[in-house]
Amino acid sequence: MAFTEDLSVFLAIDDFGVVVKSGAIEGVGILDMPSEIIADGVVLTTDFKLTCLTSQFGNLLHSDKVTVDDVKYTVRSANLMDDGKFVELMLMKD
Repeated sequence: MAFTEDLSVFLAIDDFGVVVKSGAIEGVGILDMPSEIIADGVVLTTDFKLTCLTSQFGNLLHSDKVTVDDVKYTVRSANLMDDGKFVELMLMKD
């Protein structure tokens, strides 16, 4: 008997998910904004990482546009996670 995964439980909008749109596609993702101190402690920088379903947003490439929680971003890179069901999109704010 084949095991069927319900991946939507990982991206619950009621918990910590945010609305993600790219063109006609709309889904839910998890936006992380980790800060990092660089340049010998002089500069504080923030990266934007969006985790979402590969089946919805896995075809996005560098310079593609995406809206996350009504904020516009540009894709820097897309990296598949673990078994490829989820993708991490590294973003920069427009």
